[in-house]
Amino acid sequence: MTKIIGLTGGIGSGKTTVANYLIAKGIPVYIADLEARKITESKKVINQIEKVFGVDVIENNKVNRTILATIVFKDKEKLAQLNAIIHPEVKKHFKKWLKSKVDFKFVVKESAILFESGSYKDCEVIILVTAPLETRIERTMKRDNVDRESVLQRINNQMPEEEKKIKSDYIIQNTSLKDTHIQLDELLNYL
Repeated sequence: MTKIIGLTGGIGSGKTTVANYLIAKGIPVYIADLEARKITESKKVINQIEKVFGVDVIENNKVNRTILATIVFKDKEKLAQLNAIIHPEVKKHFKKWLKSKVDFKFVVKESAILFESGSYKDCEVIILVTAPLETRIERTMKRDNVDRESVLQRINNQMPEEEKKIKSDYIIQNTSLKDTHIQLDELLNYL
């Protein structure tokens, strides 16, 4: 049976960098955030989001992610409502994806909210990607073209890193690409 390895970390920690390295090594990686974005383009999900968040978040029959993010990252209850719409759909999609990977010893499920969504329960091993807070803030500001306050709001809506460390099996310190690759190669040899 294919083992599921969870890959998580806070915003700007470098989960995508780690995921891309694993993909380059031939390991199947399910990127939950990417799949969630695709799922929010389905008519069914758009209708649910409009029902909960109003017509202001819909433009040209699509979810305006910027407006929706502004709403949910200021209000944990609204974020929970959005997650209640998206997570069941992502879970269904992951199960289908996993069925196509039965020939692999293990796969990786990358998710920023692996613990918050309960997805960690399906994982044999959990890898946490970390980086210093200021590095994470700078990376996210640059990547998403947002201000510091917006990044801090998102960080404050995520589970604290210390709590994630306690729940994780392995921690990858992502401060330099070379060191990150060395840590990953060691971990892959162990797994």
